[in-house]
Amino acid sequence: MLIVDSALKARQEAGDPIRVGMIGAGFMGRGIANQIINSVPGMELVAIFNRDVMKAKRAYTEAGLTDVQIVNTVAELEAAIRRGQAAVTEDAMLLCEAAGIDALIEVTGAVEFGAQVVMAAIAHQKHVVLMNAELDGTLGPILKVYADKAGVVLTACDGDQPGVQMNLYRFVKSIGVTPLVCGNIKGLQDPYRNPTTQQGFADKWGQNVHMVTSFADGTKISFEQAIVANGTGMTIAQRGMLGYDFMRHADELTAQFQLNFTGHIDDLTKLYDVDQLKALGGIVDYVVAVKPGPGVYVFGTHDDPKQQHYLNLYKLGEGPLYSFYTPYHLCHFEVPLSVARVVLFRDAVLTPLGAPQVDVVATAKVDLTAGTTLDDIGGYLTYGQCETVAITQSANLLPMGLAAGCRLRRDVAKDQVLTYADVELPPGRLCDQLRAEQTAYFAPSPQLVEA
Repeated sequence: MLIVDSALKARQEAGDPIRVGMIGAGFMGRGIANQIINSVPGMELVAIFNRDVMKAKRAYTEAGLTDVQIVNTVAELEAAIRRGQAAVTEDAMLLCEAAGIDALIEVTGAVEFGAQVVMAAIAHQKHVVLMNAELDGTLGPILKVYADKAGVVLTACDGDQPGVQMNLYRFVKSIGVTPLVCGNIKGLQDPYRNPTTQQGFADKWGQNVHMVTSFADGTKISFEQAIVANGTGMTIAQRGMLGYDFMRHADELTAQFQLNFTGHIDDLTKLYDVDQLKALGGIVDYVVAVKPGPGVYVFGTHDDPKQQHYLNLYKLGEGPLYSFYTPYHLCHFEVPLSVARVVLFRDAVLTPLGAPQVDVVATAKVDLTAGTTLDDIGGYLTYGQCETVAITQSANLLPMGLAAGCRLRRDVAKDQVLTYADVELPPGRLCDQLRAEQTAYFAPSPQLVEA
């Protein structure tokens, strides 16, 4: 952070700001726009795409910029950038193609559309910062392959829980502690929540009800923890993660694990079997209804008795698991820092290491009948659960990020995980093409299979 703010200040003083385009102008996009325009010297938000161009314009006007041009061609956008005039458009490809933009922030949460935008941006040598865990958790590894070949950076962002976890993970490793759990602290987890149950909360905060539902039903956290797993090489302990819920089962968990439970994340180091964690190579997980919420945690070990003594002195306890946590995530406030890290230092916040480790699979939220077309993420019909890639592939399970728009071939019972055999895919989707390419690209070689 201290390096980033100094570097941004230098760009400001040199009259050479980082120029950013943004894809999406919803609740979070408007927050990012306000942050860049009013609080980030050395960076300019030069263009915003939204399907409703007036919503893109609203993001600027709410942040205090009123001199905004609607553009319809690459030439018009490039001319606006040269003049220093903010631009809005209903054609996302203009931002991908135009010269004068250093990086794009993708904030839609859409998988098919997001894949089209990211592929176009990469083809035109633009860095991409994703605030789109749904896309990242479905296609991140193959998109990273394309980004590497193009010489650009594709990354998740600071502020959102996955990026906050990765920053903490890197810190923990940097002091010689071995991370074994990367976790997310939630206030609620109920897979049967739907847009009707979550409408009041969405209205209160001015958010999209489908996005709010995906928070409540566990789909969002599944995507978030999947991309943490894919960025660290960790896995999961079981389908859906362990997900200890102290809102519903505090007394049982306290008795089972012999906890002196004060309600703080530090208490929960006893929940995990260290030998199992080591055998698995570390896991991603979440807990419900502990403090500090909403926050993230990393539990790690240290093998040096001398350092264990120091950790105990510094109030981290006797181990074997030591608790590190960040008590907040500030989402849009921190996203511009991700752009600066990428453009100025090529430092990705969180990006797949290589072959994916964890997937998010579609699960029936209610009894589903043949002929039904599945609705969007955060809808009435499905929720997402983490599963290992090995099981996803061997059982031919349907990725949650590809489920919307699929038509059921047969009935599927509530809480059953869907398979490709259960559905007909919509024709002609880029996301399906990339998913097949991802599976083939990272398939074990025949020699490894025989071994």
